[in-house]
Amino acid sequence: MVNQLGQAAPGGETRVEDATDRDQSAPMVRYDITSYGVDYDVEGIVRRLERQEIFMPPYQRGFVWTRRVASRFIESLILGLPVPGVFLAHDPVTSRLTVIDGQQRLRSLQFYHQEEFEPASTDRARSRFGLTGVHPRLQGRSYSGLDEADRLNLDNAVIHATIVRQESPPDDDTSVFHIFERLNSGGTLLRAQEMRRALYSGPLIDQIQELNEDPDWRAVFGPRHRRLKDQELILRFLALFFSRDTYRRPMADFLSRFAKTHRQGPDEFLSDAASLFRHTIHSFQLAKGVRSFRLERSFNAAVFDSMAVGLATRLSQSDLVPVPQTIAAAHDQLLNNPNYQVAVSRSTADEAHLATRVDLAIEAFSAA
Repeated sequence: MVNQLGQAAPGGETRVEDATDRDQSAPMVRYDITSYGVDYDVEGIVRRLERQEIFMPPYQRGFVWTRRVASRFIESLILGLPVPGVFLAHDPVTSRLTVIDGQQRLRSLQFYHQEEFEPASTDRARSRFGLTGVHPRLQGRSYSGLDEADRLNLDNAVIHATIVRQESPPDDDTSVFHIFERLNSGGTLLRAQEMRRALYSGPLIDQIQELNEDPDWRAVFGPRHRRLKDQELILRFLALFFSRDTYRRPMADFLSRFAKTHRQGPDEFLSDAASLFRHTIHSFQLAKGVRSFRLERSFNAAVFDSMAVGLATRLSQSDLVPVPQTIAAAHDQLLNNPNYQVAVSRSTADEAHLATRVDLAIEAFSAA
């Protein structure tokens, strides 16, 4: 439930109105993908995981397999039964291989070699990893407790990996995002920002997670969003402020390109971006509070992206900080502008509508 201002009630979640989430009208992109297969033995793949040559990025859902499911997977390898392969993406920035499908299988192997089930969990939840729900001869066996023959069978078992790399188009590195989306199409679907958090991890994503804790942002947005929509909106502000001249729909691909391009910073860019976001949101919090980015009850993404970029442009061009009253006046003037109302309520992913609402916001706040 939400109150009249659109804030989530205790235990609830802020409703976000964002028509770009439903945008399916983008031109079709034809990708040129290079892929090749590699067979890794289990011992070798575990070593590569430990050295992070094969990189397991942080996933919102974490490890979801039960001990029984993980045990049955390991038993299959010991018995020489075939198992599904994994998909890895070659990262041209780090030269590492990023896991895009196969997280549960690979983590199960890591945990079994470490002899601890979910070692990253709380101390209370951590426990010895002995196989369960398997053949009686293997029941309860840890990695070091396996008979030598079984341990060799496991370590020498083969995991087939398909490694993908995008060759073209050179200016649109979004194929891995779409591969990830399609391979992870079962169960609880990952949302766009959850996938970016996994695929483009680095200083930019870390900075966005830190900005998401900003008290002024929490005040105007509401409680943390379970599916990272609040973090996606911060990314959207940064992408439109710094790169809006390159925007083309769909919004999801635009944000992914920006996250990929700026994933490593540099530090000065990240520092300036964080300062600008905090200054902008603090100014709105003082001027309009929770009403800053709402047409009615829901938090409106198009109102947010345009007004935030508009005021940030004003703040970046002058050392004179506008008083809350002038910001509030410009805010209300925008909401009463018929052209702005259309641009934030219809086809909000459209390039022309986005340019209209941002230009109107920049003009409105330039006099604040």
